[in-house]
Formats: sequence, structure tokens, C-alpha cells
Amino acid sequence: MIEFFAGLSPVMQALLGTTFTWGMTALGAALVFTTKQMNQKLMDGMLGFAGGVMIAASFWSLLAPALEMAENDPLPAWFPAAIGFMLGAIFLWGVDKVIPHLHPNASMEEAEGIHPSNRRRSTLLVLAITLHNIPEGLAIGVAFGAVAAGFPSASLAAAVTLAIGIGIQNFPEGTAVSMPLRRDGMSRRKSFMYGQFSGMVEPVSALVGVLAVTLMEPLLPFALSFAAGAMIFVVAEEVIPGSQENGNKDLASMSLMVGFTVMMILDVALG
Repeated sequence: MIEFFAGLSPVMQALLGTTFTWGMTALGAALVFTTKQMNQKLMDGMLGFAGGVMIAASFWSLLAPALEMAENDPLPAWFPAAIGFMLGAIFLWGVDKVIPHLHPNASMEEAEGIHPSNRRRSTLLVLAITLHNIPEGLAIGVAFGAVAAGFPSASLAAAVTLAIGIGIQNFPEGTAVSMPLRRDGMSRRKSFMYGQFSGMVEPVSALVGVLAVTLMEPLLPFALSFAAGAMIFVVAEEVIPGSQENGNKDLASMSLMVGFTVMMILDVALG
């Protein structure tokens, strides 16, 4: 698979990677056609695993390359990474202040008091997860862009693995959108369409990310760090609490450790 990606342009690499993550969102949303309830342990384990992958990817695929790229700058090497990382977290923090606080595994009734008769809250549910997908697409885009820029610390294997990890995390997010909409009385078809739509922003944001870092190379350390900060914030604020709020804390924690270890091995061994 890595050889296949290597023969493509960075734009196509980013688009294919985020098409996969969008497809995983759609696959999760499609559960509305087959079941009324999720296998909670499976969802919690998947969220924990994806959280571990995203934490590891934030360092090896994003922060470490950003630090290495900044070594020849007149500013201290840590400056772009620190500024970008905090700006990414602050951006997501600001988004959380504007939209309702929603964990991927939260039921419709638990998320900010959403009631099945409240259509406005259903709209906000879709908006919340859609906006949280933007920095994930950006992270994939800048990861592939860094590889195209020729930085030795950025590897194609790490970028591909990052896309896989985010795709796994998107599966329960698609379900978290479509299931509540179905309980709200929306048809299965419309519930699925809204669920998969929440992942549609990732290819767009990935395209923005890869074009930005390839056309404006000096911004690359800031862009990589920004994506890392946004991803870590999502993991800390949404993924980890969402994986543990249903009582499967041990399963979710060990799945996170496994996800981190798998990503670390893949990055070091294949990078």
C-alpha cells in the first residue's frame, strides 16, 4: 500500500487518505440501517485504540518533524512547535465554546440534555462532530505535505497510518450522528446522509492543508504543530472521555496503549 501511495502526488495522497476517513464515517453512520443499538464495548475499544494512534501520530508524524524543520530557523527550534501546538488547542477550545460539548459515544439524551423532540439540538449535534473533523483532515493534509516537501523526519508510512487511525476514530462518530437523528424521528436514509456528511469536511480540509504546506513551506512547522495541538485536544476532550464514560475504562485504557504502541512501531519501523 505504501508503494501505491508513493507514486501519487501529495494532493492525491491526502485526498485518498481522507476519502478513507470519510468512508469510515459513512460506514459508522450506515449502522442505522442494521441495528438499533451499538456494541458498546467494541465502540469503546475502537475509540481507545484510535486515541492511542492519534497521540503517537501527533508526536512522530507532526511535532517531531516540526521541531526538526525549525532547527535552521533564526528563532529557537521549539518556538514554532510551541506556538502552533497551543494555537491548535485554543482553536478547538474556542470551537467547543460555540457548539455543544458532545462526546462521540454520548447518547442523544446525555449530550447537553438533548431530547428527541428538540430538532435544533439535533442540528447542533451534526455541526459539533462536523467541525471537530476539520482539524483531523488538516492533520492528514499537512502530514502528506511534509513528506512531499522532502523533510527526512516526515515519512509516508506515518502519514498513511495517521489516516488509518483517524478513520477508525471516525467510525463511532458516524454512528453517534445517525443514531440520535433516527431516534429523533428522522428516516433511516436521512439519518445516514447527515451522519456521513459529518466526515465530508475532511477531504476539503486535507486539501487546504497539503496545498498550504507545499506552497508556503516556511509555515510548515506551524501548520504541523497546529494540527498536532488540535488532535491532542480532541483526544483529551472527546476521545478519551467518550471511550470511558460507559464503564469500560480498563478496556479503553489498554486499547489506547495498544494503539499508541502500534503507531510507534509502524512509524519507527516503516518510517
